[in-house]
Amino acid sequence: MAGYKIVLDAMGGDEAPRCNVEGAVLALAEDPELSLVLTGPEPVLKKLLDEQKQAGRAWDEGRLTIVHTDQIIENEEHSPVEAVRNKRDSSMGLAFQMVRSKEADGMVSAGNTGALLSGGTLIVGRIKGVQRPALTLPLPTGNPPTVMLDMGANMDAKASYLVQFAHMASIYYRAMYGVKEPTISLLNVGVEEGKGNDLAKEVYDLLKADTGIHFVGNIEARDVMLGTSNIVVTDAFAGNVFLKSVEGTAKFIMNQLKAGVSGSLKAKIGALLMKPVLKGLKSSLDPSSVGGTPLLGVKGAVIKAHGNSDAMAIKNAIKQCSRFISSGVNQQIEQEIRA
Repeated sequence: MAGYKIVLDAMGGDEAPRCNVEGAVLALAEDPELSLVLTGPEPVLKKLLDEQKQAGRAWDEGRLTIVHTDQIIENEEHSPVEAVRNKRDSSMGLAFQMVRSKEADGMVSAGNTGALLSGGTLIVGRIKGVQRPALTLPLPTGNPPTVMLDMGANMDAKASYLVQFAHMASIYYRAMYGVKEPTISLLNVGVEEGKGNDLAKEVYDLLKADTGIHFVGNIEARDVMLGTSNIVVTDAFAGNVFLKSVEGTAKFIMNQLKAGVSGSLKAKIGALLMKPVLKGLKSSLDPSSVGGTPLLGVKGAVIKAHGNSDAMAIKNAIKQCSRFISSGVNQQIEQEIRA
């Protein structure tokens, strides 16, 4: 992996800053060319780094720097947009500024999603010609995964936004997963042409007429996790509802399985035999294996990690950021829009 300078919002996430510091150390050990900047309160971060040394973890200290700030954007901010504007010197705000000024090649944050979307758009800025950035999400449908967008950036979308999402996602998918002609589906209430609300019908017609992408038609929510399409395009409202439904269903199934296997002796024996399968299922649904996902359409690499990311997830999010930068996705998006 080629080395890049990436800034990590050390105070973002439910387990920050401890897991962020540990994840940063793991990333540095894995990639000898990587340089990291941690934003947050210097005394706290230095103490955590000292604990990593005492635990026997080593890294090249010349590749890790700290930019001090006591300001933090909290998850409970009343208005993420106002938080970004009023807390420009927060751990997340400084990361945005470093990417904008090209002091860093990219950034990773597990912090407030609304603030990350606002700061990515307002501070880092959109690629020229991009109407709206979109938050992507790789779903564990296989290898390669299904990428869905938009998952939170644009609750009220126009048809032209979704068409542009499809183009940006195609570029991203080709670069990250090596699929020359990724298939694109539109999330809808039915697979037949003419289904859905006015927005869905308009988007369908535009995607069908677009020769620059491989559109394969509508897809229903129940079929998304089957992995029949490489990319699923939707507006952020439907995308977020879909995501929360999938997360809730997965929790329900796992809880039911746990309750079921603790019942009788037969159930416990069956659970023992099924343990490797269940372990594999849990692993496939583990967000730490993906790490982070990009905000497509902004000028730099802005990677959103899950709010409850552990050290391994942070490490993988940093790795994801490096891969995104090296793939040249943003340059390709800019070239296509210009063309």
